[in-house]
Amino acid sequence: MASTSAPRAHSSAAGRIATAVSNLASDNQSLIVDIRKSLAMIKGIAVDLEKDQQSDKVKELEATVLELLEAYNDCTYFSEAIQSIRSLYQPSDQPTHFKKLLEDEVAKLKETSPFSPNNPLYRQFKEAIWNVHHAGQPMPGEEQEDIIMTSTQTNLLNITCPLTGKPVIELQSPVRCMDCKHIYEKDPILHYIRTKKPHPRCPVAVGKGGL
Repeated sequence: MASTSAPRAHSSAAGRIATAVSNLASDNQSLIVDIRKSLAMIKGIAVDLEKDQQSDKVKELEATVLELLEAYNDCTYFSEAIQSIRSLYQPSDQPTHFKKLLEDEVAKLKETSPFSPNNPLYRQFKEAIWNVHHAGQPMPGEEQEDIIMTSTQTNLLNITCPLTGKPVIELQSPVRCMDCKHIYEKDPILHYIRTKKPHPRCPVAVGKGGL
């Protein structure tokens, strides 16, 4: 009679691994939430400092924001790596070096999606500071070719880019149409505008504005 101990052992190991992965993912997600809360708090402090004309301290906080955003990205990579390993892992009789698996997966994600400060959360910070003394005016360096960079997630019409399907908070270069107010990834929407000239329409079915 064939032994069933090996399949049972594999099943037990898989169950323990699944539990460990879920715990890791939960802890990492909590850290991501804490970072977002910290960014919001720092933004509020920076606005108060800007009102008091303390630009040097605002610059220091801006550097802190960039450091936190890099940590935020690292946590995001880690979450994605955990999910990838959980879906692909197959128990075997050979020892598995999970630390190396995670490190390799994170390195792969960093290579394909490197950290960029051009992040919606960073833009929120920059615009909040700018609006203290220049409310209603475009920030320096903002492009004005039919679309503008988005810098707020309040009252968004769409939570994913209509052209790429990516969540707007994960877009590398988010832009917003000045007419219909939908948010897109920059390169795909610029390509769309060029191919639909002279009168490109909003690619969202319910969008009524031009681009």
